[in-house]
Amino acid sequence: MSQAESYRRFSDTQAHPWVAVDVVIYTLDQSRLECLLVQVKEGSFAGKWAFPGGLVGAQESLDQAAERELYERTGVKNAYLEQLYTFGKPERDPATRAVSVSYLALVPYQEVKLNPASKYAAIGWFPANRLPRLAYDHDQVGRLALKRMRSKLQYANIVYSLLPSEFTLGELQEVYETILHRSLDRRNFRKKILALGLLKRLRKKRRGTHRPAALYAFIKRRPMIMEML
Repeated sequence: MSQAESYRRFSDTQAHPWVAVDVVIYTLDQSRLECLLVQVKEGSFAGKWAFPGGLVGAQESLDQAAERELYERTGVKNAYLEQLYTFGKPERDPATRAVSVSYLALVPYQEVKLNPASKYAAIGWFPANRLPRLAYDHDQVGRLALKRMRSKLQYANIVYSLLPSEFTLGELQEVYETILHRSLDRRNFRKKILALGLLKRLRKKRRGTHRPAALYAFIKRRPMIMEML
């Protein structure tokens, strides 16, 4: 039997796996790092929580499918989105043979408008470091996403996607401290960040109960590789 004939016989008798994407979406709400979960509606994992995701369309790239899922669940466009890893164990989904490409996304909380859609029972934010046991292999996906994000903060400016258009240096430092789960020296942090040339100081200040604080904005809101900390 030729190689071509063997391939045709395999194609006729074996089911091909579906290709899907799963998106791990993080945000910051009042100094809390949170992760978006959806509740599975049907099947063997009904009632369990998972990361939002879905099948890749016939005319979509993997990135386009992830961008669509992110927008449909949060209403946010142009957020930071990065491919993480491909998960393909045959037993990962008891209902069907599916290969999933996972993604990491960061969104500003102020812009989010959650939409569960009919395919999920519920949707909501959960503390990123205290997620419930998840469906499928999403426990493993979540650990990888959190590790990648914390590592990426050291050498890329991805925090721009978690912040509003205007912010104080104190708020920026708080983002780093929240995600890294450790304190940073205030003076050294500000000196380092300002020396990178990523920010521009605005001609206004935030006024409140304390002394007015200078406001800043990112000069470019796109991923850049550099030594951040």
